[in-house]
Amino acid sequence: MALKSSSADGRTRSSIQIFIVVGLCCFFYILGAWQRSGFGKADNLAMEITKSTGDCNIIPNLNFETHHGGDAGSSDDSDSKPKTFQPCHSRFTDYTPCQDQKRAMTFPRENMIYRERHCPPQEEKLHCLIPAPQGYVTPFPWPKSRDYVPFANAPYKSLTVEKAIQNWVQYEGNVFRFPGGGTQFPQGADKYIDQLASVLPFTNGTVRTALDTGCGVASLGAYLWSRNVITMSFAPRDSHEAQVQFALERGVPAVIGVFGSVKLPYPSKAFDMAHCSRCLIPWGANDGMYLMEVDRVLRPGGYWVLSGPPINWKNNYKSWQRPKEELQEEQRKIEETAKLLCWDKKYEKGEMAIWQKRVNADSCRARQDDSRATFCKSADVDDVWYKKMEACITPYSDSGSSDEVAGGALKVFPERLYAIPPRVASGSIPGVSVETYQDYNNEWKKHVNAYKKINKLIDSGRYRNIMDMNAGLGGFAAALESPKLWVMNVVPTIAEKSTLGVIYERGLIGIYHDWCESFSTYPRTYDLIHASGVFSLYRDKCDMEDILLEMDRILRPEGAVIFRDEVDVLVKVRKMVGGMKWDTKMVDHEDGPLVPEKILVAVKQYWVGNSTSAQ
Repeated sequence: MALKSSSADGRTRSSIQIFIVVGLCCFFYILGAWQRSGFGKADNLAMEITKSTGDCNIIPNLNFETHHGGDAGSSDDSDSKPKTFQPCHSRFTDYTPCQDQKRAMTFPRENMIYRERHCPPQEEKLHCLIPAPQGYVTPFPWPKSRDYVPFANAPYKSLTVEKAIQNWVQYEGNVFRFPGGGTQFPQGADKYIDQLASVLPFTNGTVRTALDTGCGVASLGAYLWSRNVITMSFAPRDSHEAQVQFALERGVPAVIGVFGSVKLPYPSKAFDMAHCSRCLIPWGANDGMYLMEVDRVLRPGGYWVLSGPPINWKNNYKSWQRPKEELQEEQRKIEETAKLLCWDKKYEKGEMAIWQKRVNADSCRARQDDSRATFCKSADVDDVWYKKMEACITPYSDSGSSDEVAGGALKVFPERLYAIPPRVASGSIPGVSVETYQDYNNEWKKHVNAYKKINKLIDSGRYRNIMDMNAGLGGFAAALESPKLWVMNVVPTIAEKSTLGVIYERGLIGIYHDWCESFSTYPRTYDLIHASGVFSLYRDKCDMEDILLEMDRILRPEGAVIFRDEVDVLVKVRKMVGGMKWDTKMVDHEDGPLVPEKILVAVKQYWVGNSTSAQ
């Protein structure tokens, strides 16, 4: 029997109300949320945030209506009426600005260039609000969301037909059901992962971060979650309509992306495991360039899994309906490149093979004299944003002995979340010592505790997909760590320090991005967005309006935003979002009203588009 999501005419109309009751000692901040929900009924999520005198003692100066309405003498007229942003036309419901299909077709198909990021110039950017589709509902909570997605949220049935025999997704009533199958694991991801677990150390926390290339609807990442492995899944926006959108609706980390002509937006030595299951990436092409990019992002000692063609081609070429000579040549090139990279093959059975990257350069001395081994010359291996991918090998970091892990060994997860990361211990991050790193973490624990007092929904399971727009060293995500949620840690490309490698060393995931451009995701894919210092960082770099409209695009209806910034910045932000169908409240810093940094809490109202909307 199919689970039923709510119908538009069978529910109490959604609304978000934010209000404050000031008592003699305490402040009461109540977030009342009658939300459209995948449960099939409206959920009264009214939460009392500072309920007792005890809470007041913890943060005695927390004021939910800060005294700063605007700076004296400021050119910003805080009392003037904000600009009102109109809804975009309903044809933009699933608009992805930097992966627009029409624009993509104007670029070369060679090396998948047309599927890469191609963002609109300033004069072509939309200055309207992307609408939700008619009937949109809040997704089911995790773990139910892993298996069920409301049809109205991503109304695309093509994969239910195209991938029917592979068990990707099925349409049942008014929901999609995801049985956990995939092209290479039609019997389910759990059985497939059991096969992986016979080789890979999932159970002891050694393998924590994974990269799934050409992920489909991200069933591998969905089921690895129960093994305490967090997976960065990516796939292009192509003929497999809405695959990444389905992944995010399910509550699984994913971005729109492709192996093409530019480097992946991840740091070196990031992932404990990389995976391809019939991902259609030509691994042997371009002198092994794509495998060399996998090698760059794999940690020393990390694993690469390839399942499907051309593995074990002798037994499978007939069922794959491909010439055996072609498959033989594909596998030869893969094996040749893997040997050049000093990967050791650990497993080959059926249609699956697993290689392991060696731990340091000392264990791979032979390739130093191999004329085919070209080493990358770049001084900064993490400088990857829009940089061309190269057919070169990323050198190992120095190691002290032949059995020492290059760059430093990691603790197993969850210990590594708060252990000193090797990049910090080695002094690789300018200005970040062991002591300042520990102080940083303590500060973010305090910040997150304050957030939880402002909005108790943070710990309730209501927010599954969370984004930190300026993640620093990952303090926000580490303090939030929970099986109920995950955080996409974004390190801006213009940040003073390149810290994304530290985030991965902590056992978290993230991505490089420039907030002057749109993010590589579908609309309505995040439940909660955290923006600490974002607008101060991008002051004079690009238009605040563009960044806020992008935040609105990727935020779900009734999703929340927490801004942390200087008060003069937040006054401008608050005024602008006043015309974006957001409700806001300004909050003092947890250390009191004299601190110039403030917190702005916002909730996006529920609304859907129609065919008569503007633009």
